[in-house]
Amino acid sequence: QVQLVESGGGSVQAGGSLRLSCAASGFYFPAWCLGWFRQIPGGEREGVAIIDPAGTISYGEFVTGRFTLSKDDAEETLVLQMNNLKPEDAGTYYCAAREPTCKVSPGRVWGYYVMDRWGKGTLVNVSS
Repeated sequence: QVQLVESGGGSVQAGGSLRLSCAASGFYFPAWCLGWFRQIPGGEREGVAIIDPAGTISYGEFVTGRFTLSKDDAEETLVLQMNNLKPEDAGTYYCAAREPTCKVSPGRVWGYYVMDRWGKGTLVNVSS
């Protein structure tokens, strides 16, 4: 069965960095769209970054060049490198996958409701 397991969350000070990883299994990784979403306390789950099988990536507007999304099809891993973290980035970060066929449009991040599979999340704390 499809499994997405996140790791790499933790606590950092503002301006610090974290590297989130998502280990996937149970599906043909190269053919699916993947992404990171986050849920801030009291807020709706929102898209952070998404990637399609062709490697097209789109980021949420709040990312402003601070985060980098990458994937390794051979290792079936999705990585989100987060730099210059801000207190408002704190929340639970989820890895998600969307069944084929799917395509990312540059500059546009999907709503959480289009994703088909979810990990359990990893917590990110950023102190000021």
